[in-house]
Formats: sequence, C-alpha cells, structure tokens
Amino acid sequence: MPAGDGIGPTPPIHDHDIPAHFWSVPYVGALHAARDISQGANCQAFAYALLRHFGRTISNFRSSNLWDDTQETVRVTGPLEPLDLLLFGPTQDAYGAHVGVWLGEGRVIHLAKRVGSPVVWPLERFAIERGYEILIGAKRTLR
Repeated sequence: MPAGDGIGPTPPIHDHDIPAHFWSVPYVGALHAARDISQGANCQAFAYALLRHFGRTISNFRSSNLWDDTQETVRVTGPLEPLDLLLFGPTQDAYGAHVGVWLGEGRVIHLAKRVGSPVVWPLERFAIERGYEILIGAKRTLR
C-alpha cells in the first residue's frame, strides 16, 4: 500500500514541521549511507533521514537502486504526495541522480553540493539548474 494513513492524502509539509537539526546538516558527498546525518550527508542520506523522521521506512539506496527498487518503493504515476522522493539529473539515467523530497505545494527540500546545506526550491527551479534539469521520476515508500 502506498505511504499514508489510508484516511486521506498526506498534508503538505511546511518548513516549521521539519526539526531544526535537519536545517544544519552539511553536504558531505562521501556520507551516502549515513543513518546519523548530524556530521553531514549527501542528498540521498538526507532525504532518507527526513522520511524516517516522518515515520517512513526506507533502506540506504543509491539513486539507481532506488529507481529500480520494487520492494520498498513504487514509481509514482499520478499526482505527487508529500514525502515522495524525486530524482533529478542531466539525463534520464538514474545512476548518480540527485534525490529530493516533495513537501507539497510545489516545493522540494534537498541537500545539494552546490548549496552546502538543505534548501527548499520550487519544483520549477530544478529545470533551470545545471545537472538537475531532468526530472527522472518520483518514488513513494511502502509501509
């Protein structure tokens, strides 16, 4: 069953819903499998930690493994829901893709090397950012 409580859609997540310690996580590319992100993380580890904070279950997938996974996630073919994972890249290839988390209301939180810390961007901004211009797709966790 797709994530959610079965009662209705997941409500949007606002900046104030995200604990303060998430906002100070530094980008550290080598920490792709970190469960404790206090010392840093890459985009994937950050996204997975955020999902876990909100009660979702997900392994520490590399982006291409996340895209191929069918045991813990499903590809989203309909409207996005808050806490869906979005994969971005310069091409449709999921290998090395950047991972962000859909918050709802057109917003994506992500930890990007070029920014150095977590940031919320409107979805449209990714299309004009080099390396993120292609939305490869979205994945939703299963319970």
